[in-house]
Amino acid sequence: MAKERWKPGNMLYPLPVVMVSLADREGKTNIITLAWVGTVNTNPPMVSVSIRPERYSHRIIKETGEFVINLTTKELAYCTDYCGVKSGRDVDKFKELRLTPEPAELVKAPMIAESPVNLECKVTQVQSLGSHDLFLAEVVAVHADDKYMDEAHRFHLEWAQPLVYSHGSYFVCGEQVGTFGYSVRKKKTSKGVQKRKK
Repeated sequence: MAKERWKPGNMLYPLPVVMVSLADREGKTNIITLAWVGTVNTNPPMVSVSIRPERYSHRIIKETGEFVINLTTKELAYCTDYCGVKSGRDVDKFKELRLTPEPAELVKAPMIAESPVNLECKVTQVQSLGSHDLFLAEVVAVHADDKYMDEAHRFHLEWAQPLVYSHGSYFVCGEQVGTFGYSVRKKKTSKGVQKRKK
């Protein structure tokens, strides 16, 4: 098997693609689509988003220190793409896409009601890295749509067909091929003896 060597670049794919909602100090709302997002800490729960300084939403988040991460789905694919290519300077994305701004509990930025999961975030640190600024933020509240809960109150995000982004394209998450720890989990044989999976 041969591999080509390419120049250094961001080839860490696929990535979660999210719609980040925000509001400026006057209450004007906007949505920006981001794929450069990540989990960075458990306690306290923290995330990161990377945004170019020239983007309209960058100034708003820097000034207010608040935003909401809204997970995306197959049903929201068109909206997700639109919010990534259209600027809030020119269009009211909530109005244009008929998305529902829902009041958050702890931040002034609205949530997107159609999203299955909303994470209210407060910025704790901003790092200028070059082409992008990295916003580190604490997750102060999480909201999950109960229509994705089963009878045992387990949440099933897969029912919503979440989106991922890979090299310019959107994909729906596919079939489950394992669960965390399944490679070392012991399983019962027909005689009841525990054997480690190989």
